[in-house]
Amino acid sequence: MDGLGNPLCFILTGGQVHDSRAAEPLLRQLALAGVNLIADKAYGTKELRQYIEAEGGQYTIPPKSNAQDKWDCDYYVYCERHLIENYFNQLKNYRRIATRYDKLAHVFLQTIYIASILIWLK
Repeated sequence: MDGLGNPLCFILTGGQVHDSRAAEPLLRQLALAGVNLIADKAYGTKELRQYIEAEGGQYTIPPKSNAQDKWDCDYYVYCERHLIENYFNQLKNYRRIATRYDKLAHVFLQTIYIASILIWLK
């Protein structure tokens, strides 16, 4: 998402795949230099944080409560994460996406692209 809540790119994964597994391949599609990435606790793996720093970016990811090496997190910046939640809420207003009528993954992804364009145009 950009600062206005518009998606920049998508990766479709299986229902049994955790989101953090697709995070690094998704971030490879973006230029992270000078970017502050905001994500929730599930994305706070050491490998992902190191990747963001190696690409010249910063992250605002709160540590899990059971993390051994805790890091600082700016919770005022973290509050902007609501833009992501708002986008997915708008996306689920499209019945075809919310109920997953499409059987093929590439058709479902194309439906998400079309719905995203319609959301941008509003």
